[in-house]
Amino acid sequence: MVSMKYGTGDDPYCYKNTDILINNLNIKDNALLELAETDISLLSSESIDFSPPPYNFTYLQNIHKTLFSDLYLWAGLIRTIGINKGDTMFCRPEYIQREADKIFTLLAQENYFQQLNIEKFIIKMAEFYGDLNIIHPFREGNGRSQRILFEHITVNSGFQISWSSVTKDEWIQANINSVHCDYSLLESIFSRCVSE
Repeated sequence: MVSMKYGTGDDPYCYKNTDILINNLNIKDNALLELAETDISLLSSESIDFSPPPYNFTYLQNIHKTLFSDLYLWAGLIRTIGINKGDTMFCRPEYIQREADKIFTLLAQENYFQQLNIEKFIIKMAEFYGDLNIIHPFREGNGRSQRILFEHITVNSGFQISWSSVTKDEWIQANINSVHCDYSLLESIFSRCVSE
């Protein structure tokens, strides 16, 4: 089954004949649900402590579970349906585990980007982010979970990161470009966000 990003009416993650994700608070308005997601994930993020490597798919799943378990029963679980956003089709669910394991294995082989200078670190991070984003392992909340993972990787490598200079439109375009292995805009964003 292929679904739009927020569902299509026969999406098992959504209330019947709606595009509203089934949630523990029984919110049936997308604007209110988005506010609840933002507030709950922000509060929940405060309980996620930095940890050193290994950074693997399980680590990302645990971040997602912590962020969203108060709102969604499927928090931290691999999505079971295909999703897309615009013309971008994300990884089919049956391949998510395999593809995520490949990417995280490469990260481990690269020693989690430790001991890289900032220029090489930014290049590696942009490619890793773009490749992980196209997997989009969860039904919702992928970006928030990935950003926390990337904060941990950055801090572990001895750098600092702040997302405050990134606009929503710029971020979306950078991720669209990375689908076609063009990581230049992500590199530009990371070069502003990451500092020594």
